[in-house]
Amino acid sequence: MQIISQLLPFVFLIAIMYFVIIRPQQKEAKAKKDMLEALKKGDKLITTGGFIVVVHKVEEHFLSVKINDDTTVRITRQSIAKKYEDEA
Repeated sequence: MQIISQLLPFVFLIAIMYFVIIRPQQKEAKAKKDMLEALKKGDKLITTGGFIVVVHKVEEHFLSVKINDDTTVRITRQSIAKKYEDEA
């Protein structure tokens, strides 16, 4: 009984860390994975470098994106930070 009462604070600490730190990170990672899998031509994205680009062509591990009307580049899917939502 004494061992249980000594270990109880550690169990609570681990449970709190799980719900405050680990679980939200897992949910965020799953949401980003789902977003990357659902990319299609015409989506506006923000890259990790801060560029706002438009998807031109979707490949398995790469995307061809347009930076402007004349410039198309290939980037990896992991270099996408998030989808761009117009604030207008």
